[in-house]
Amino acid sequence: MRLYAVVAAGGFRRHTAYRIATAAGVFTNTVFGVIMAYTYMALWNVRPRLGGYDQAEALTYVWLGQALIMTVAMMGGGFEDELVERIRTGDIAIDLYRPADLQLWWLAGDVGRAAFHLLGRGLVPLAFGALAFDLALPANPGTWLAFLLAVLLGVVVSFSIRYLVALSAFWLLDGAGAAQIAWLCGVFFSGMLLPLNVFPGTLGEVARALPWSALLQIPADVLLGRHTGWGLARAYAFQLGWAALLLGAGRLLQAAATRRVVVQGG
Repeated sequence: MRLYAVVAAGGFRRHTAYRIATAAGVFTNTVFGVIMAYTYMALWNVRPRLGGYDQAEALTYVWLGQALIMTVAMMGGGFEDELVERIRTGDIAIDLYRPADLQLWWLAGDVGRAAFHLLGRGLVPLAFGALAFDLALPANPGTWLAFLLAVLLGVVVSFSIRYLVALSAFWLLDGAGAAQIAWLCGVFFSGMLLPLNVFPGTLGEVARALPWSALLQIPADVLLGRHTGWGLARAYAFQLGWAALLLGAGRLLQAAATRRVVVQGG
């Protein structure tokens, strides 16, 4: 486990080198946060309690989305581009023969990336939102800890989806198409545009049952106090269930890809 802790720390340090990009990202997230906040205010003025949120909760949801957009990689852009390139060039064969688990290696690096983006790109937009708007942020430290655990589980679910997308390049040779589909699903079904609680009827039920809801909707509802007691346990179980299922699928796909490399190499 020490190896993967070092990989995670390396993933964090790697992203600290991109200071200008980080500053630009903070500015972009803040600007989009302001635009979305005023859009939500207009919508909630017309439809108070839409989705069960009051206006302060809806605005909190907006700024949480801007804080987590890179943390849970709702729009992709994490390790998967690099992994797809290694598969395309054949360098992945070296990775598969290393004395380290391929999936855990990339997961550790992605956790380090997520930690950096939460601190480097998430805190400033959220703090700005709290100063400029009336947000419903909790005062209880326990709620914040529960939120951080939900975010961590969301990161693992996000990684699991993107890992499957990247491994598809073994058969597709170019993961761009699969990545584009995953990007569209991440934007729509994570609740980044609108809370999934707003989605009507069957669409809402399906959206809340899909793994992308673990990225933003569940962490936001944990922070807003909508999941407590057994409800909180069920929310965590939902995230853990999808993480286990998708990581298991990644294991199967990785094993199939390894056999493919061995056969071709032989």
